[in-house]
Amino acid sequence: MSTYYDLKTTNIDRQPVDLAQYKGKVALVVNVASKCGYTKQYKGLESLYREYKEQGLEILGFPSNDFGAQEPAPEAEIKSFCSLTYDVTFDMFSKVKVSGSGMTDAYKYLTETTGSQVQWNFNKFLVDKQGKVVKYYPSSVAPESAELRKDIESLLG
Repeated sequence: MSTYYDLKTTNIDRQPVDLAQYKGKVALVVNVASKCGYTKQYKGLESLYREYKEQGLEILGFPSNDFGAQEPAPEAEIKSFCSLTYDVTFDMFSKVKVSGSGMTDAYKYLTETTGSQVQWNFNKFLVDKQGKVVKYYPSSVAPESAELRKDIESLLG
């Protein structure tokens, strides 16, 4: 595996996705959960996406039930919740393991290349246009944070 964009995964509708479709774009990869104290970050993520998508930002949401069993619902319910509650239009993927044994390849790559383990819901990884993982952010770094916005803007050019 040479870059993040060489991987394949499955979207929230259970369709195969080749992450190569994001080559040339900047991606913010986030493990999400519907019943977490950080769930309100969906609003900030959607706002960030709408602000920067024309410049090449993609947000990739990966639901996970790894922490506090805070994403117990099946994909169809997660999709409906995100759409109805936060008007999410960024790409969402099937529910995955983002830590421990059985971790999905997309998250193995993120954690191995950064040396950062996913600690909780709404951890974020920033991936550049070539698919290189450039930075990890803990849950406490909100989508509106100046640091995150500055990093995204510098990668967008």
